[in-house]
Amino acid sequence: MTKEDAIEELMYQSGNHENIESERWESGFLGQLRPFKGTLNEKNYHLIMQALKVLAPEFEKELIDRRIIACVWGICHLGKMWAIHPEGMLQSNHLISQKQTSQIDDWLSDISYAAFSLLDGTGAAEAFWNYEQNE
Repeated sequence: MTKEDAIEELMYQSGNHENIESERWESGFLGQLRPFKGTLNEKNYHLIMQALKVLAPEFEKELIDRRIIACVWGICHLGKMWAIHPEGMLQSNHLISQKQTSQIDDWLSDISYAAFSLLDGTGAAEAFWNYEQNE
């Protein structure tokens, strides 16, 4: 996966890609939540983590491509608001099970920790430690 492939993947996963007719957009991490069809696709989580691994060197730069930050922030923030927050659309409408809520919360924790660690400069080994332990 190249840098541009990784950015494109994050754009599809976050619903930020302009090609909204694409299956990748609709079935991406956020796309699968709206409208929620009752299942979570674990592959999306792994694609996000793989993209972050490819983009790890970008986080070391003084200026980071805005698309990367917007996508990661969107995945984490909207994922939490839609699926985890008690008044979010999936919780308040009783569309997501407790097991699914716990799963997506774990994924979002790994994604946000990886991004934080990369931004903080602690390096890829720390950023992906939990992900690689559970892979």
